[in-house]
Amino acid sequence: MKITLNPDQEIVKVVKEGLKRTGGYCPCRREHTPENKCMCEEFRKQIEDPNFEGFCHCMLYYKSK
Repeated sequence: MKITLNPDQEIVKVVKEGLKRTGGYCPCRREHTPENKCMCEEFRKQIEDPNFEGFCHCMLYYKSK
């Protein structure tokens, strides 16, 4: 398993700017809850799944098998 940033640097730039603006919360979600703090709970659960391969909700991170 490997977690990497999205290879599209423009997406990485936009999401990182959003994270700065929201204080570290996923900029793609309205609610600023602990579950939505980057790296969000949804993606952490997906990381635990050995069969999951793909991007997190906001497309910042990619999990490969």
